[in-house]
Amino acid sequence: MSSQSKQPQVRRRRVYYIPGYDPIHPRRYRELYRKEGRAQANISGYEIAISSKSGDGPYGWRVQSRQDGMDVETEFDVLVWSDIVRQSMSNTILGTYVQLVRTAWTYIGSGALWRLMRLRKGPVIAALYPVGMLGLQLLLALAAAWVLTELLWSFAGILALIPAILAAYAVLRWFRTIDNRLFVYYLMHDYAYSAVQKGAVPVELSGRLKEFTESIRTALESDADEVLVIGHSSGAHLGVMVLADLIRAQDNLSDQPKLSFLTLGQVMPMVSFLPDAQRLRTDLKFLSIQDDLTWIDVSAPGDGCAFALCDPVGVSGVATERKRWPLVLSAAFTQTLSPDRWQELRWRFFRLHFQYLCAFDRPSDYDYFRITAGPMTLGQRFNGRLPSKSRIDVPVSKYRSVHP
Repeated sequence: MSSQSKQPQVRRRRVYYIPGYDPIHPRRYRELYRKEGRAQANISGYEIAISSKSGDGPYGWRVQSRQDGMDVETEFDVLVWSDIVRQSMSNTILGTYVQLVRTAWTYIGSGALWRLMRLRKGPVIAALYPVGMLGLQLLLALAAAWVLTELLWSFAGILALIPAILAAYAVLRWFRTIDNRLFVYYLMHDYAYSAVQKGAVPVELSGRLKEFTESIRTALESDADEVLVIGHSSGAHLGVMVLADLIRAQDNLSDQPKLSFLTLGQVMPMVSFLPDAQRLRTDLKFLSIQDDLTWIDVSAPGDGCAFALCDPVGVSGVATERKRWPLVLSAAFTQTLSPDRWQELRWRFFRLHFQYLCAFDRPSDYDYFRITAGPMTLGQRFNGRLPSKSRIDVPVSKYRSVHP
């Protein structure tokens, strides 16, 4: 693990946050940080405040915090790809059902689904949820069409099919309009986005990752003490590819700000287990052996949408003897949230998937706001920590090919 001392070193920090598959404007993350940071500061006894960011560049904000007797300034940037997400979600109802068939064929035909089920049941169930719900919605639509046909056929004949078809479409359309509560179409588009290329990086996303890399490269030339990249959910594997490209292009990182990588609630096996995910597997292998990087992976078994405590390098079958990262740790929701708070959140699956970015009323060593606004680097904060005893790091993926 890191040999960094515990002596605080950070006065200035640059944070780059990579969201998951999320079509929402990044101001959502600013307001979440403001609200939850204030709550965590009140619980943990430090000061934190955010203000608007001026100038050009990615959307973001500034954080000023006083922790452990030190003042720390953090510039927070969100690396936005929500426009790509929105474009990928623009399918019609029929197009979404076509996506369903293609995505199911990709995961079942490749054998990836059965391998994923050997890791964690929660995210696999989450992946099957839109398949089952879209199937149920289609059955209800067909049932409505059949009932209407039976009622009208005796005096309208074949013309009864017209209102029957319209009724079926109306049922499907109604389900589409309430998807902000069901998340069926949202999840279907999410899984389909990775599956459509069988794990390869879509062209439009590849271009955006290059822009992300350049933004972080600029920060490494600043007077910051630490450059911290955070990838949440699907943003975690995007962060892997961005940092791998960055490090390959850098001659020497030792005389630059400390480079840190924090992955939260990652779902990397959903992509790395697919046959054409050579780029991601290559970058996982490369990043896992870097000396000038600290990579901490945090998840929790209570998060049913993440591959909790699954070492993405190990389970993807690309670990080598030189492997150093990631250090896999548990956020332990059942311990870091009070019983009342846990009962309130435990069945709110999507909210729990974002708990890593929120306040804990029984905080342990994982504190998002100490990590992003405190005086220690990520390596210092977790120096000497052993990985979670419950981690899964055995090779499971059928596909393990990498680029030379």
